[in-house]
Amino acid sequence: MSVKPDQSKLLDLYRTIKTIRTVETSLIKLFADGEVPGFIHLSIGQEATAAGVCTALELPDTLTTTHRGHGHVLARGLALDLFYKEVMGKAGGVCGGRGGSMHVSDMDLGILGANGIVGAGIPIALGSAIAHQTRSTGGVAVAFFGDGAMAEGVLHETMNMAALWKLPLLLVCENNGWSEFSPTSRQFVAKLKDLAQAFNLRYAHADGNDALEVFNNAQELLKHVRSGAGTAVFECTTQRMRGHFEGDPQKYRDASELTAMDENDPVARTLATLLKFGSSQESLDKIDSEIQERIALAIESARTDTEPSYLDALNDVYTQRAQG
Repeated sequence: MSVKPDQSKLLDLYRTIKTIRTVETSLIKLFADGEVPGFIHLSIGQEATAAGVCTALELPDTLTTTHRGHGHVLARGLALDLFYKEVMGKAGGVCGGRGGSMHVSDMDLGILGANGIVGAGIPIALGSAIAHQTRSTGGVAVAFFGDGAMAEGVLHETMNMAALWKLPLLLVCENNGWSEFSPTSRQFVAKLKDLAQAFNLRYAHADGNDALEVFNNAQELLKHVRSGAGTAVFECTTQRMRGHFEGDPQKYRDASELTAMDENDPVARTLATLLKFGSSQESLDKIDSEIQERIALAIESARTDTEPSYLDALNDVYTQRAQG
């Protein structure tokens, strides 16, 4: 990067990226120790995409995410204590402990939910985009999805409807090269750029491990969408540094691919750029320490939180009818 970047913006992005990385790393041990129920799918290696896109969002915007959605909800501003309590199945979680890792949502932040079904968040974001357009909110709906969703019919149907109605929708593909245990090339024959062009949608590509590049592209695309010019597709090439799920031995991946990932680590790359353009190691260490402290407090708060009541599981499932 030859031109000096916006140091303040890069610092903001670094805080977000480092927070996501530290949270995800902490979950490795919490899960291994049995403190996190169910499966978890970590976003280690993909933090720059979450940080870059979500930093570019505005207050009325909404988003849907995936089974690998921790980074997105944290980048959008979900409080750490509410996040940990939810993932650890506690009553004080943002969804009362009923959503867990794969179903985190917070309507106050426009987070319409993570989703355990591949591609299932895409039509939800489409509906939100229709609501934004109908209500003239000025907001944009963002759908995060992985390259494994490119073969899903619901993506193609969403692109078609969004194009016909010029909906305020940004489709963000985190292309990490893998659809669960299969390379993308073995499960989808086309390119996302060509698919977007088939529906006459604006398309952009970014290095998904370069937070500032992601942010700058996201800003431009969101401006385009917000202006009423129609839906856009944003593909971010990134890397999944852990397995499909935590505990996945990854025997299907070549060892050389795993060892080469350190060169493209978004945390290390952002740190190196900050140091190159004037930030001191001492100031960055201070940021890291503050993040560690906040996370430690949030984990302790989750550990001491109450277990959810079994009867509360029925809340928000049925609508209460008026008597008489």
